[in-house]
Amino acid sequence: MSNLQQSALNKCIKFVQSRLPQACFLCGARVTGTLLCAGCEDDLAHLPAACCLQCALPTPDGEICGGCLKKPPAFDRTKAVFSYAFPLDSLVQQCKYAHASHLTDFFAAHMASLRAEPLDYLLPMPLHPARLAQRGFNQAAEIARRLSPRVGVPWLPDACQRVRNTPSQAGLDLKTRQRNLRGAFTCGINLSGKRVALIDDVMTSGSSLDELARVVRKAGASEIQAWVLARTL
Repeated sequence: MSNLQQSALNKCIKFVQSRLPQACFLCGARVTGTLLCAGCEDDLAHLPAACCLQCALPTPDGEICGGCLKKPPAFDRTKAVFSYAFPLDSLVQQCKYAHASHLTDFFAAHMASLRAEPLDYLLPMPLHPARLAQRGFNQAAEIARRLSPRVGVPWLPDACQRVRNTPSQAGLDLKTRQRNLRGAFTCGINLSGKRVALIDDVMTSGSSLDELARVVRKAGASEIQAWVLARTL
């Protein structure tokens, strides 16, 4: 499906959802103008307020965690809306693996609450062309595209590229994840003095965002935030 066709399909889905009663995406209850019923929306687990500023893992008083003190990531801070748990994990998996790309509008609507400080650009986590061809769309790019007008920050779809088609990170330990990603990304523009947010759906170990942030830092970015829908705890 082309980008134009996907865009037209998403607009049709959004129009129908806003006008006609629909089934809640998770439980099937009748809803109008929204993806989830009130009960399922309430079941989404928000990230605790007291979290490490750099990696968003919960800490007793919101101080920087021991892991980030010992080995600071290349990004300056992480912002996340939810904990990666049921039922949100079901929505993310449906989006990525069942071609439910219209869910990215729901994700972007929630992520719009993350903006507080001024930013220059949103940079989505890139997919390797082979993985993009297999999946049909890049969920991080779709989130960034829908998030951009909500937060008033331009997004750059092609600023960063994934040049190595690395194996899946699932099931790998932290050190293996880090080795797996070395040299995986490039950044083709000058970001000197720019404040950017890297956009992705889920942060697990943070290895992918850390490696991308290193490349973006080399391109000159002065401040790098990681914005994700959910953080794995």
